[in-house]
Amino acid sequence: MNALEKLQNRINKNLHICVGLDTDINKIPAYLKNLPDPIFEFNKMIIDSTIEHANSYKINFAFYEKEGLKGLEILEKTIEYIDKDILIIGDAKRGDIGNTSKKYAQSVFDYYKCDAITLHPYMGYESIEPFISYKDKISFILGLTSNPSAADFEQLKLDSGKYLYQEVIAKTNEWNKNNNCGLVFGATNLKQLIDNIESFNNMPILLPGVGAQGGSLEEVVSVFKNNKKDNFIINVSRGLIYIDSSDKFTDYVTKKILDYNKKILEILN
Repeated sequence: MNALEKLQNRINKNLHICVGLDTDINKIPAYLKNLPDPIFEFNKMIIDSTIEHANSYKINFAFYEKEGLKGLEILEKTIEYIDKDILIIGDAKRGDIGNTSKKYAQSVFDYYKCDAITLHPYMGYESIEPFISYKDKISFILGLTSNPSAADFEQLKLDSGKYLYQEVIAKTNEWNKNNNCGLVFGATNLKQLIDNIESFNNMPILLPGVGAQGGSLEEVVSVFKNNKKDNFIINVSRGLIYIDSSDKFTDYVTKKILDYNKKILEILN
């Protein structure tokens, strides 16, 4: 099953929440810290409590790379633990000259076996092509992100009258010849989402920013509903995995993702 099929299977079940595994040893429940491998044990418990209700998982590589070899081992074990029928997004934000990007693509897709990756496009097609040449994977290209400093570059106005992020969307459509490109578009940018959603065409949209960053799940879903689109993935990390710190935290995590799914279904119907 390729990445798009995995994604569509979950969307067909009205599942749109991507669980972000941005696991921080300082934020997991204290009682887990005495275990031999606390980060992996926490990840397993999050996965077990959400696997039936999630659209996908997004694993932020930085949270594991900072731990050196041990962190990379945890990253690999976490990916192996996740059911292979669900989309796994390697949130690595790669993008470099062609030969380097080729090695990054081999790392994330061939070695770690992720189904998708996040990419920044500012070195152009040469930096993106090695990833999109994997026709069975999805490349989520950063369009307009949810962080405040997105205004530094992404929202600069060009001589054409377009904003830079709009040019990225247009280029991503051009590059999408294999129908395996997606966009990252911050859920905190509601007006821009409304203004640009038609330009997304049929590409899947990964929406960070709901929860801790202040994006509104209800408003974002309503925009897609009003435009008759359902190809969206709402990433929730801190607002879900750290919702409780007791030894019953998985119960709260399951309840929270079910609440998200219920709200989404109510809006879409």
